[in-house]
Amino acid sequence: MTSAADAGRARTTGRHDLAVLGRARVRQGWARVAASWFPILQAAVAGSVAFAIAHFWLGHPYPFFAPVSAWIALGFSMDRSVRRVAELAVGVAIGVALGEVVALVIGQGALQVGLVLFVAALLARFLDRGQMLTTQAGVQAIVIVSLPAAAGGPFGRWVDAALGGAVALAVALLTPSDPRRHPRALGRAALDEVAGVLHVLARGLDERSVPAVEDALVRGRASQPALDEWSERSANARDLARLSPASRRFADELAGHVTGAVLADRAMRNTRVLARRALAVLEAEAPHDTSRLAEQVAATAAAVDDLAAAVGTGRDPDRARAELLLVAQALDPFTLAADDWQVQSLVLLHRSLAVDLLESAGVAPGDARAALPEI
Repeated sequence: MTSAADAGRARTTGRHDLAVLGRARVRQGWARVAASWFPILQAAVAGSVAFAIAHFWLGHPYPFFAPVSAWIALGFSMDRSVRRVAELAVGVAIGVALGEVVALVIGQGALQVGLVLFVAALLARFLDRGQMLTTQAGVQAIVIVSLPAAAGGPFGRWVDAALGGAVALAVALLTPSDPRRHPRALGRAALDEVAGVLHVLARGLDERSVPAVEDALVRGRASQPALDEWSERSANARDLARLSPASRRFADELAGHVTGAVLADRAMRNTRVLARRALAVLEAEAPHDTSRLAEQVAATAAAVDDLAAAVGTGRDPDRARAELLLVAQALDPFTLAADDWQVQSLVLLHRSLAVDLLESAGVAPGDARAALPEI
């Protein structure tokens, strides 16, 4: 009977964890859609326009490479500098042109595929150091040599590819994007995940609810993709800003996003450690009063809500900074849990989390540690 009951509880727990993970995935998916729908719309319109020009104006019955080139060059994210778009468009055009020449002069086959890939990659490396240009040149060359010739003359497909690249470049030039927009949106989504985990953990500590703390731990583990995406996209945007004179003035904020993503990741890891330790404390036979610690965790969660809003709009997180300083000053383990060393250990873990969040809010590392009560 006991084993059957344990198995039933395990199945219920497994289904509950899957539900928590599913909600986290849906939440993160909507955040990605919110950050990407407009550049995707731009790229889709560019592909449609490129196809229409090649089909109705140039008379090509199947202008496959016009929308392909436009889509590849623009991509689907806001990390869209004019240099990157031009690099991809040129890479596609080089690959298609070389493929057309090889197919016209020596035909199609396995040897021709190897030859055109080798030459296209060498030429692309000669022209530019970018990896995207070389990759696209090789891929498009392979496609051209592998597919049968289409109508539109011996270089019809190259014309389509060049046309698609030109349309993409026009879109990039006429609709310049703010390179800070995407990192801001991703930063807000990532910090919302941190705040969400802390809210659930605070409720679990206040109610001494093991299931609530387990939910916080599961949600914390599921949040890693959001943190990783913020880190990756911020680094890409920072690197692109260094190459683009128009975006160079945003370099400091973009570098701040890179640092902020690292600190947020560290804060989430500390939050998961705090949740695991809290789970052990609440599961112990002897009862522990975690209500006062729950108040500080809830205050921390509210501060991270404000920090997320500030990062999402690019403003100074002064309100979050003030709230986190108050939390840090209250994290005295002997005050919050005078006679309970296990709860004191939770307070010590919260101190590390508070330092990471203070640094995320713009406090210098030394000042963040100095805000904590001496023990």
